[in-house]
Amino acid sequence: MTTESAAAAARATVYGYPRQGPARELKKATESYWKGRLTADALRASAAELRRSTWRQLAEAGIHEVPTGDFSYYDHVLDTTVMVGAVPERHRAAVDADALDGYFAMARGTQDVAPLEMTKWFDTNYHYLVPELGPDTVFAADSAKQVGELAEALALGLAARPVLVGPVTYLLLAKPAPGVPTGFDPLTLLDRLLPVYAEVLADLRAAGAEWVQLDEPALVQDRTPAELNAATRAYRDLGALADRPKLLVASYFDRLGEALPVLAKAPVEGLALDFTGTGAANLDDLAAVGGLPGKRLVAGVVNGRNIWVNDLSASLTTLGTLLGLADRVDVAASCSLLHVPLDAAAERDIEPQILRWLSFARQKTAEVVTLAKGLAQGTDTIAAELAANRADLVSRATSPITRDPAVRARAAAVTESDARRSQPYAERSAAQRAHLRLPLLPTTTIGSFPQTGELRTARADLRAGRIDTAGYEDRVRAEIQEVVAFQEKAGLDVLVHGEPERNDMVQYFAEQLTGYLATQHGWVQSYGTRYVRPPVLAGDISRPEPMTVRWTSYAQSLTGRPVKGMLTGPVTMLAWSFVRDDQPLGDTARQVALALRDEVNDLETAGTSVIQVDEPALRETLPLRAADRPAYLAWATEAFRLTTASVRPDTQIHTHMCYAEFGDIVQAIDDLDADVISLEAARSHMQVARELAAHGYPREAGPGVYDIHSPRVPSPAEAAALVRTGLAAIPADRLWVNPDCGLKTRAWPEVRTSLENLVAAARTVRAEL
Repeated sequence: MTTESAAAAARATVYGYPRQGPARELKKATESYWKGRLTADALRASAAELRRSTWRQLAEAGIHEVPTGDFSYYDHVLDTTVMVGAVPERHRAAVDADALDGYFAMARGTQDVAPLEMTKWFDTNYHYLVPELGPDTVFAADSAKQVGELAEALALGLAARPVLVGPVTYLLLAKPAPGVPTGFDPLTLLDRLLPVYAEVLADLRAAGAEWVQLDEPALVQDRTPAELNAATRAYRDLGALADRPKLLVASYFDRLGEALPVLAKAPVEGLALDFTGTGAANLDDLAAVGGLPGKRLVAGVVNGRNIWVNDLSASLTTLGTLLGLADRVDVAASCSLLHVPLDAAAERDIEPQILRWLSFARQKTAEVVTLAKGLAQGTDTIAAELAANRADLVSRATSPITRDPAVRARAAAVTESDARRSQPYAERSAAQRAHLRLPLLPTTTIGSFPQTGELRTARADLRAGRIDTAGYEDRVRAEIQEVVAFQEKAGLDVLVHGEPERNDMVQYFAEQLTGYLATQHGWVQSYGTRYVRPPVLAGDISRPEPMTVRWTSYAQSLTGRPVKGMLTGPVTMLAWSFVRDDQPLGDTARQVALALRDEVNDLETAGTSVIQVDEPALRETLPLRAADRPAYLAWATEAFRLTTASVRPDTQIHTHMCYAEFGDIVQAIDDLDADVISLEAARSHMQVARELAAHGYPREAGPGVYDIHSPRVPSPAEAAALVRTGLAAIPADRLWVNPDCGLKTRAWPEVRTSLENLVAAARTVRAEL
């Protein structure tokens, strides 16, 4: 095909779309089902209507080929586990008895059965359920969901493309099942898995699929020759199938690198590549391998992970270059739009000029359609859109909100000594032990306590003007009193105030810092029915006044035990926001760190002896390729130390991380120089404790013994067993006992019992020492 005909054939598509609905209808329906207020049929009907509404909206916007199969009640990787029949043995009875309830049991667990482990989807804040596989795993195809959703879209008269997690990525994301030797490599199951994919593909072809998308984002990471060989075999075998749809292999989040020649030579009909951010290197790499002659290229030129308006002219330049490298070039976002909110037009509180800088899923869809039109029909057909886009880009670049000379001068004046504690850890530890006088195996929680219905009602009443600030703060004080009283009665050693005044661990601070914008409807799925509203980091950051001191000091006035001050760290403030893309991330992190440093100093001055600066996103934000990691870890760890380094030696600095793979950042955890770190560990059976021990981590640590992402209550014996496992790796004088994460999403009855059991477990093991 000539360049001209490739351009004329250009069409618009997307890899996936937000699942929740405009008013988070899926969340509400699912949680109603869990509470017994909604039947399974009603939940399915609600989900089907959301799917139909999404597909119609995409088609009406100009998307030529809508994705199917990307919808999920909880998680698309869990859906893949069901599709290939890899249900863990402990969940099989539940799945056989009721497929929907069994599905949710795998996701959330039950009182009797633990859920699948949960961790982050590459370097995003989306969580997936980790497949558990072993040498005895038997795969079996179940394509009902994928076929059913394709049929729904085709019945609407739409061109539809089913989207599946690819077989190589699925196995690379998996872990050895409990009881299976840790050295077992799930990728050895590839030859057993491929016939199942072949059966699913045949089912989809029979149901009317012309194309099927197989997502292989794991191939953008550094891969061994054996792993690349597995990808070669997988697509050689799938490509050779006689009864199959056309195959589009999709990658995103970074450049394909050494995997690009593998996929370019594979007998598949198309590739989808990311051309944004670090993925921009795919352009030169694609030219170096001779392009994709005879194949379809889906070009991800609109950033699917951030919310800034696209530079349409720059994207058109990229697309023009790509026209000579493939038989057909289509236009898409760089990844599924799952990672951005639904519609910027729903925001009513953001100044109109600034709102034009923002692009959520619906706006990104419009950008993709505009670019496809310009590529196919010429730029004259989109002249008005290009002019408006140029004006929006200039408006943002020249806006005073983006630059504060005082903030920039302060950041430029930072020296290396500003990010170093005044004494080494051994001396600090002795001072802290003398000051705090805590027992062996001290107990604490991570920070938040349940956000009750009364609290949410009070917050809504304040926004609506039904109560005044004084009335709202009375409700907050009452909640703090209850939280502190419970912790004292339960026997916890280091208390928290419970964070009743906080809506979200990032948003709460963002609303009090200059340079941030808050949304009202910018919901993004984090996991299951958990949605967050990432704030927008639009300009230079500073702290006008203290943010947490008043409530922490109030809680401390109620007890003689230490109360932790609770802050969100600078890396997490970036990772869980939509961060500005007009300066290096390290520069932004330093600005946030300096603002938080002021808060740390004010907490200490007010008498707070234990200050926790949470960095759950440190691992999440780690670049996918090893070559990019040293630079990231240098600025990330410096930002944490800059936040915390100015305190006295006897002030104990804690940090917290959760739901990530920690093994490859243990040195960075060490480099933070925190006095105590708490980490998620319950679902992974204390793996992180062993990783810390193998590294020789010299400080105190609290690997979690209570999985707060499941409604099940751990017994004292279960928690004690995990404490003993922790002690096998971490000495008793450096081991803390705590939950995996904050308790905000849990209910009071389960929290009370779980924490009482946690304290009982610590006392039991303490008595054994």
